[in-house]
Amino acid sequence: MARVLVVEDDREIAELVRGQLERAGFSVRVVFDGESGYADAASGGFDLVILDLMLPRMGGLEVAERLARLRAPPLILMLTARAEEVDRVLGLELGADDYLTKPFSLRELEARAKALLRRQARQERPPADGRIAVGEIEIDPAARRVRVRGERVHLAPREFDLLLLFAQNPGRVFSRAELLERVWGPGFAGFEHTVNAHINRLRGKIEADPRRPRHLETVWGVGYRFGGEEE
Repeated sequence: MARVLVVEDDREIAELVRGQLERAGFSVRVVFDGESGYADAASGGFDLVILDLMLPRMGGLEVAERLARLRAPPLILMLTARAEEVDRVLGLELGADDYLTKPFSLRELEARAKALLRRQARQERPPADGRIAVGEIEIDPAARRVRVRGERVHLAPREFDLLLLFAQNPGRVFSRAELLERVWGPGFAGFEHTVNAHINRLRGKIEADPRRPRHLETVWGVGYRFGGEEE
């Protein structure tokens, strides 16, 4: 049974969401402010966080950003009353996996939650057997572990999937649209900006100098490619 944390200060909406998801077979906990939401989500045990953008005591964007830094961040479905693209882009760049704009259908929310969890389950299946060594980076697909220069590096699930895709295709240039389709899935309703944010976070973990990346290179006007050895 998947565990879902609902962080929503509108108690009527929160209870409607709880009822819909519990009828669908989820285990649901509800909290009504950002600080409580972050504390509960960071403690672990939740597969998905349904997170309102506008919250008391800590805004949804800050909660999403902090959760993205965790060793094993939960999936985040962000709810926003704002329809502007900038809010959706910011949410996805800061760590949200999908979003819904209020007012929304409870059935659509349930469908989005199930789709995120299905996609996560597919991505967590080992896509290859055996370790991959590319320069100073060693990847263990079965254990989903990465070492850089001999040191264990903790990657978020999407960061790991990006790195593995690149390592399995050294030298190949991937466009942002391709990366969204291959890593986030063809049904992902997000923006290419979220790829940039994940690439930047990944560089911060695998590059000796993220400002001058030698492994994860930008091919201007096209996308990204992966090289192995430092010059």
